[in-house]
Amino acid sequence: MHFHRFAALLAGAWLAGCLFMDMVATQNFRSVDRLLAAPSPQLAERIQSMGGHDAARMILRHQVAEQNRWYFETWEQVQMALGVAVFLVLLRGGGRNRWMLAITLVMIGIVLIMHFSLTPEITRLGRAIDFAPPGATSAERARFWKFHGAYSGSELLKLGLGVALAVLLVRRGPTES
Repeated sequence: MHFHRFAALLAGAWLAGCLFMDMVATQNFRSVDRLLAAPSPQLAERIQSMGGHDAARMILRHQVAEQNRWYFETWEQVQMALGVAVFLVLLRGGGRNRWMLAITLVMIGIVLIMHFSLTPEITRLGRAIDFAPPGATSAERARFWKFHGAYSGSELLKLGLGVALAVLLVRRGPTES
C-alpha cells in the first residue's frame, strides 16, 4: 500500500475542509444580508409582520450563528479523526520523517484547543450577544471578539502547518511501505 499517498490524500482533505468551513462561515452571515436586501414580496410582508428589517435580521443572524456553531463543532470532531488518521498512516508507513509526525501532532493539538477551549467559550458568548443591538458595546462582545481572534489565529496557524505538511509530503515523493 502507498502510505505516503494515503497520508497526502487525508492531509489534502483536512486542508480543503478547513478552507471550505472558513468560506461557509462567512458566506452564511452574508446570505442574511443578501436575502434581506432583495426579499420576495411574500418575504417582505412577513418581515414587516415580524417587526421590520432589523428584527428579521437579528433572528436570521441568530439562526445562521447556531448553524455555524454546529458546523464548527462537528468539523472539529472530524478534524480530530482526520488528524489521528494522518498520524497513524504516517507512523504505519515507517514514521521515517519525524517532522511530518510532529507537524501532524501540533495540528491535532491546535484542534483540541479549539474544540475544548475556544469553541465552547465562543458559543457561550455568541449566544449571550446574539440579540444585543448591533452597535452596543459590552464586555461580553469584546470578550467574544478576543476569542474569535484567537480562533482565527489558531486556524491560520493550523492551515500554515498543513501547507508545510503538504510540502513535505510532496517533496518526499511516494514510497511504498
